[in-house]
Amino acid sequence: MNIYRVRVTLRNIQPPIWRRIELSSQTTLDEFHRILQLAMGWYDCHLHMFEVDGEQYGASDPGCDDLGEVIPEEGIHLAEVLPAPGAKLLYTYDFGDDWKHHVRLEAVFPPEPGMHYPRISAGRRHCPPEDCGGAGNYDYMLVILQDPADGQYQNIRNLLGRHFNAEEFSVDAANQRLQDRASFDYSKY
Repeated sequence: MNIYRVRVTLRNIQPPIWRRIELSSQTTLDEFHRILQLAMGWYDCHLHMFEVDGEQYGASDPGCDDLGEVIPEEGIHLAEVLPAPGAKLLYTYDFGDDWKHHVRLEAVFPPEPGMHYPRISAGRRHCPPEDCGGAGNYDYMLVILQDPADGQYQNIRNLLGRHFNAEEFSVDAANQRLQDRASFDYSKY
């Protein structure tokens, strides 16, 4: 087993919102989805899909056939879809807001003794809130937050919370989320 270092960048947002994650090459796509949710700060309330070289992978859901020909993500390991540094995939979360994440394998290396994986090693900026309307609406919300005199300011502040700061991201807090809430077996990492 090797460790993969991937960079995940949320598309259509400037300045970029990104995370650098180190995890096992044997992580399955369904596990990777949960890791991405915690690393980015999403709440896993919507459907998602991975796309690699024209193939689409997603959660097995016989009741949802509007996604077309989607390969079940369970049992598909990162090593299969990201075979070498430079390989890429697209992760889409929430088909309404259409959050697209560009994922690129940066490096492959042996596990460091005593290090716990998965882990976030770096990142920038707070994740947009769930159900905020996508990248364009999120940009609009950030513009409103710059002007307390704007008639929508208080509504947006209430929606985002008093302490929301789009520029803040804590690697420690993200890693704590991984440790506290991940629902997979860390012993295999």
